[in-house]
Amino acid sequence: MDSTLFLSGFLAYVVFMIWLGWRVSRNQKSGTDFLLGGRSLPLFLTLGTTVATMVGTGSSMGAVGFGYANGWAGMLYGIGGAIGILLTAWWFAPVRKLRFMTMSEELSYYVGANRTVKNLVGVLIFIACIGWLGAHILGGSLYLSWAAGIDITTAKICIALGFTIYVVIGGYTAVVWTDTIQALVLFFGFILMAVGAVHYIGGWDNLYQGLDPAVLTPFAVEKLGTLPAISLAVVVGVGVLATPSFRQRIYSGKDVGTVRRSFVISGVLYLFFAALPAIIGMAAHVIDPGLDNNNFAFPFVAATVLPASLALVVLIAGLSATMSSASSDAIAGVSIMLRDLYVLFTGRMPAQEKTISYSRYALVAVIGLALAFALTSNDIITYITRMISTVMSGMFVCALLGRYWPRYNWQGAIASLIGASVASFSVILNGDWNAYWGNPCIPSVIVAAGSGFLVSLLTPANKVAPEEALRILTEEREQMETAGSQTVAASSQTKTA
Repeated sequence: MDSTLFLSGFLAYVVFMIWLGWRVSRNQKSGTDFLLGGRSLPLFLTLGTTVATMVGTGSSMGAVGFGYANGWAGMLYGIGGAIGILLTAWWFAPVRKLRFMTMSEELSYYVGANRTVKNLVGVLIFIACIGWLGAHILGGSLYLSWAAGIDITTAKICIALGFTIYVVIGGYTAVVWTDTIQALVLFFGFILMAVGAVHYIGGWDNLYQGLDPAVLTPFAVEKLGTLPAISLAVVVGVGVLATPSFRQRIYSGKDVGTVRRSFVISGVLYLFFAALPAIIGMAAHVIDPGLDNNNFAFPFVAATVLPASLALVVLIAGLSATMSSASSDAIAGVSIMLRDLYVLFTGRMPAQEKTISYSRYALVAVIGLALAFALTSNDIITYITRMISTVMSGMFVCALLGRYWPRYNWQGAIASLIGASVASFSVILNGDWNAYWGNPCIPSVIVAAGSGFLVSLLTPANKVAPEEALRILTEEREQMETAGSQTVAASSQTKTA
């Protein structure tokens, strides 16, 4: 792939996104419009943005690279993601009717709108958003570094600057439109790459040429081990179930039915899609078993087996998918900043007329923090699995127990959050434990659930009814929606007087 041609195409894409961001932002009048698309996204946009995230950084860079090194283990990312999004549709799509704005609102609602839980979860979710955003910056920079021939640090900065501009202008609506367009290109691009790669190496019989027989077993369990293989699928599934940007899609959907249908369709598509990253990764290994970085397998195959014009489109679509996914997490992080952290530090909600401008300033800050994290790592799978296990396992347990076990209380929620992080760090810092489990997710979830269950039973039951908890959260959130109009009214009365 000619680097000048690729950079020109990438620049043209960024310019188009800037135009699109401006176009869709012209009618935005409130923070809800900017951060949640007015809570009215139709099925095709909710489906498009969900599919784009599912086939974004983790699949295109992480899973293909994992398939390059570990054969059929590359399917585990897709299987875990599909199960995660289907369970999210079943368990959590109904919370759309409660009109939450952030996941911290949702989790605190389950335990009586407890402010301590809301604040703690807000901080953790903000960290999670930074983590996911950093992973997407990392994935996009690996694309750009390989295709354009620039060093990885420069590529990370370019990626961060590229999507910062259009998301600051257009907000969440720009993100979902971008996702929908690129999801179509990237999904079919994956199919063409898999077919083209198998044809390029001379057919299916040559796919296993030179590969370790252990990676050719189902899900490569003979190489990874059964428990580490299961653990990888689990950590991806838990990531989907507790990722703030997926909750953002629930809160912004038109209604419960729209959200659930879009998630189910996404999950079914992704389940059929799961084998493609493994096939592409193994084909890349056959073509060149000596790649310097496994994560370069996806762009390498695209540039090698596809015609130049099609390869350019697929590579830019893949790059844009990582950027669009990053934009979703950036928006989720900003929602947390304005809805939860702003209240935590100031004691009040931001005024409506200032919400959009505050959101844009916060986007720059959030993306800057994520870039700083991304500059410290070049391994996507390790980055994602450790971040999910440490930060998000506890939130998953809080959501599941809170939604389905009435006895769960705020003390149990805090115990779950702390227990998950302690268990994750314990596994990470112990080499033998880490090798046994594969990653810390399963022990993290087990400890979070056990500690939350035990502490809830040993402490007083929650006495705040769900209706009262919802009223408390709704009244607080609506201050941001009404404060601006109240300010304007007061100013008009002053001038009249």
